[in-house]
Amino acid sequence: MTPLVAAAVLVAAVTHASWNALAHGISDRFAAFTLVGAGGALCAAPIAVFAPLPASGAWPWLLTSVGIHLAYMYLLMKSFTLGDFGQVYPVARGVAPMVVTLLAAVFIGEIPDAWQTAGVAVASAGLAGAALWGMRGRRTDWRALGAALGTGLTIAAYTVVDGVGVRASGTAPGYVAWLLLLQGLLLTGTAYAVRRAALLPELRPVAGRGLLSGALSVTAYGLVLWAQTRGELAPIAALRETSIIAGAVIGAVCFRERLGRPRIVASLLVVAGIGLMLHS
Repeated sequence: MTPLVAAAVLVAAVTHASWNALAHGISDRFAAFTLVGAGGALCAAPIAVFAPLPASGAWPWLLTSVGIHLAYMYLLMKSFTLGDFGQVYPVARGVAPMVVTLLAAVFIGEIPDAWQTAGVAVASAGLAGAALWGMRGRRTDWRALGAALGTGLTIAAYTVVDGVGVRASGTAPGYVAWLLLLQGLLLTGTAYAVRRAALLPELRPVAGRGLLSGALSVTAYGLVLWAQTRGELAPIAALRETSIIAGAVIGAVCFRERLGRPRIVASLLVVAGIGLMLHS
């Protein structure tokens, strides 16, 4: 992984944590994720018009990813509804890197070298620490925890599917544009089918924040998919989940959640893991 790729993934991590925090701040979760989908589709549409069309071999992966992303959005919405941001976000993001490492090795033959393995393990230990600290002092809501774990598994699944699909597409901008355009259209269509005439009045008060979340989601995932065309999936997945650290800071600043020394130690472990991954 080159420094440029690492920098792109780190920017994506902060951007991802930011849009999740914006969405979490909207009390009507259904409206929030409808607007995230709509904002993503609005940003993706002009890119889809001008970017090259993904190659035919990429479309099965792309369509599979749309389905996984819809499951991810549903589970993330449920976890935000059931649990606190500082509890569910670290769990959802922290479970993915090790699962991606396993799936990438089994299904696409990406066997990490010793430095990458050590880096993913150390970074994952830091991410697990941040997740456990997010649960400290709270009564464990097993439904929220289950939704967060399910979210993490869908993250791992679409990471591997999109890693293969974007490489087969020949165009990272075209792939991400069609992915988010189709996803956004399905999300907004489902929302209209569920709430009908009540939908627009419910969306209007939070439209600006929700659409901004959608635009940030396009930016974040576009950077990740570009990085996946230039590096192996496991270290990119681990690096991307440093969004947990950004989420901890956002939780402390915006939601008045305690940061604490354990999260600082966890952050240092993540930084050490990043250094090991870049060493390779």
